[in-house]
Amino acid sequence: MLRVDNITVVFGGVTAVKDVAFGVKNGELLGLIGPNGAGKTTLMRVITGTVTPVSGSVSLINTSLDRKSSHERIRAGIGLSQQIVHPFRSMTVGENVAYAAGYAKTRNPLRSILSYSRKKEMDKAREILKLLDIEEVAEATPTNLPLGYLKRLEVARALALQPKILLLDEPLAGLNQMEARKLADKLLELNRLGQTILLIEHNLSEVIRICGRIIVIDNGIKIGEGEPQKVMRDPDIRSAYLGEGYNNAAS
Repeated sequence: MLRVDNITVVFGGVTAVKDVAFGVKNGELLGLIGPNGAGKTTLMRVITGTVTPVSGSVSLINTSLDRKSSHERIRAGIGLSQQIVHPFRSMTVGENVAYAAGYAKTRNPLRSILSYSRKKEMDKAREILKLLDIEEVAEATPTNLPLGYLKRLEVARALALQPKILLLDEPLAGLNQMEARKLADKLLELNRLGQTILLIEHNLSEVIRICGRIIVIDNGIKIGEGEPQKVMRDPDIRSAYLGEGYNNAAS
């Protein structure tokens, strides 16, 4: 589905990512983990086109994305849910998702002007909100909603674009243990329904629980890949990612 081939990124003479390569299979839920500053967000920005690597390439379903802008990559099939949520505060929750669902209309300004009905998009929005268990706030504005709802709204907006692959940047960040587990369960449900997902996340216990495979990077270098439990038993990875005091909580 997605291939990241030998990506190297340099900022001001400092190598942020060095020769990282991996692939995401169709229908897979792949976790990308590593300590703060490991290069995870930089890799995400390379995939979405906001950071240009000095070498390497990114392809989606065997089609190169290297010369495509960010919005072209999104339209090609990359859905992005960001760590810091930025919904349209003047719109309702349902309207936020419907706006994303209407991407085919908004692509052409003339078609957008001549498209008066939003019923199809609103129906789609309610379907997605129901899937994420937040349909009861469809008519509410995001302003006073708790973070758990806003995180799900961010995922809902990305899903409304009907992405081939959903790229999630720390969707569990800031949530308490119960909220994180519930949202992780929803991500697993989405994957079981056929959605390919690349999950960048610090919540190690949830990553290990829901992901079938993980990639570990540290200091911009890939240091591990494979089945989560097996990878996290590697002493070098435990030391680099968790420190020597880690008590094998992943077991």
